[in-house]
This record gives sequence, C-alpha cells and structure tokens, in this order.
Amino acid sequence: MQPLPDILTDPVGLKPPYYIRLDKFFISLIRDERDLPFIYFTVSIILFLIPYATLLFSRMWVGSNWLIAAIFYMLLNAAFFIGRFSLMFHCTAHRTLFKKQYNYLNYLLPYVIAPFFGHMADTYYAHHIGMHHPENNLKDDESSTMSYQRDSLKNFLLYLSKFLVRGLWDLAFYFKKKNRKNLMYSALRGEILFIVLCSVLCCFNWKATLCVFIFPYFFYRMIAMLGNWAQHAFIDRADPGNAYKNSMNCINSKYNWICWNDGYHISHHLKQTMHWSEHPAYFQKTIDKYIDNNAVVFSKIDIMMVAMLLLAKRYDLLAKNFVNIGNRFTSEETVIAFLKERTARFS
Repeated sequence: MQPLPDILTDPVGLKPPYYIRLDKFFISLIRDERDLPFIYFTVSIILFLIPYATLLFSRMWVGSNWLIAAIFYMLLNAAFFIGRFSLMFHCTAHRTLFKKQYNYLNYLLPYVIAPFFGHMADTYYAHHIGMHHPENNLKDDESSTMSYQRDSLKNFLLYLSKFLVRGLWDLAFYFKKKNRKNLMYSALRGEILFIVLCSVLCCFNWKATLCVFIFPYFFYRMIAMLGNWAQHAFIDRADPGNAYKNSMNCINSKYNWICWNDGYHISHHLKQTMHWSEHPAYFQKTIDKYIDNNAVVFSKIDIMMVAMLLLAKRYDLLAKNFVNIGNRFTSEETVIAFLKERTARFS
C-alpha cells in the first residue's frame, strides 16, 4: 500500500513563462490555450507519420526494403503515436479544439488524421459520447464489463471478441432501441466510410493499406478495450452506477504526461467535459468523496499496467501500488480481498 501523496506530479497545464511567435499563432486558433500541446503533437503527425505512410504506398519502397520500412512504421505507430492520438482525440471529442470561426479545422482530426490510427470519427463519437458516458458501464452500455470476471484472461478475450464481431451491430441496435436514429446513422456511416476507404486503397496497394490503416484499426480496438476493461474493473455491486465505485484513478504516473491525464477516470465520468489539466487539482479538492465512496486509486502505475497485472492475477503488485486514502485498510491482504471482491462477475 501507499499513502496519499502530498504532491501530485501529473500535468496541470501551467502556462510557460513566455510564448514564442508560433505558439501565439496557434493559440489564436484554439479555444483553450492549455490545449497547445495537442497542436504540436498534430503537427508532428502531419510532418512525420503521414508522409512516412504515403511513402509506403509509393513505388519508392520495394522488396525487402519495403517490408523492413513497413514493420518499422507499424512499431513506431504502435509505440509512440496511436495511444497519444487516441487520448487526444478523446479529449477533443469532449471539448472542441478550434474556435468557432475556425470550425473547419475541427474536421482535420476526425476525418483526415484519425483513419491513420484506426478511427472512424462518427463511429467513435457515437459510441463514446452517445452511448458509453450516458450508460456509465451499466447493463445497457455495449462495452460494459459488469457481466465478466474481470481478472480472467479468458473473459477478456470473450469481451474483446464480442466487441470486434458484434460491436457495430450492438451499437446500432442500442441507438435504434433508444430512438436516437441520427447517432445510429452516424455510427454506421463512419464504419462504412472506413471500409470503403480501405477497399479502394487495397486496389492500389493492399500491403500498404494493411500496414497503414487495417493494422491500426485492430490494434486500437484491442488497446481501447483493454483500457476500458481496467478502467471499469473494480465495481461495487451494491452501487454499480456510482462513478466513484465503478471506475478507478491512476495518479503520479508517467502515463498521465504522455496521454493527457487519462489516468483520472473517476473524475472524467463525474465531469466528462472537465479539461484534462484540471483533474489532479479536482482530485485533491474532492478527496473526501473518494474516501467516503471507497474509491480505487493506484499510484505510479498506469491503466495498461493495471490491466496486465489484473489479467495475470498479480493482486500482490496491485495492492503494493494501491493508495490507502483515508487509511481505510490495515494491510495489503485486506486490500487484495477488497480488489478481488470488486472484480467479481455480476450474475
């Protein structure tokens, strides 16, 4: 166990002592200057990753040289770009990035850049904003973890397989049942457009299409489902709709610097439009509510690590990194018993 830290080391979006001229230009375009890192990360994608992807479609890469370049591209994308982009995309889905007078720039991420990371803009928005947050991991949430044993690799593979095979159908049926036809059409449109794009590109170069678009499509879904599995693994069966009791936080983690404080999942479900830089301060300000609700908080490990430890049933390491807020637990053994109770399948 770890005590509640006096200082949080996660990013809080402080203003730098001065802005260079290019900073000021970009800030003039966006709604919140704290999102300036999004702009520079997007620029790095446009100047580096997309040209690299374009080269894979050209005839410049042939034979074994092309294969090496393609493998390196996929590894580079998976290691340094997909995760960061996905969480940036998540933030901008909740909070529009560019100002109203530059609204046309808001189409850049979802319709131009997102396909390189396996995203379909309309489908993602419909699933995450239109379905997941309103349902809050309860039984009508098509990505709910409640009916699975959440420390079981077999159950996770069933969860992932269901999403890959039936995800779009279940999402469309959900919106039809809720009589939200615009979101149903939006979800279907996004998926169909992506399939058409890949089909057309396969006619020109199926190998490059596989590396640049189809690989990220499946890789992102695996990572996203693994992340959601961990974020909603520790659920109080007596109060499963309570965000304090069906989500968890990962604080003081390097992951929060890379992925825009994504570790603060409890406060994200409480206030889904809260700016990513405000979560650490909000956590400290409302710590009494975390104590009162017996919330699950880890320190110095990230969401993916929580998922891996959980599927490996390494409750000892989870307990070691568990933050004992309010001094509720007397030993790591009691923490392990608590976590095991929270991961049990709902009948």
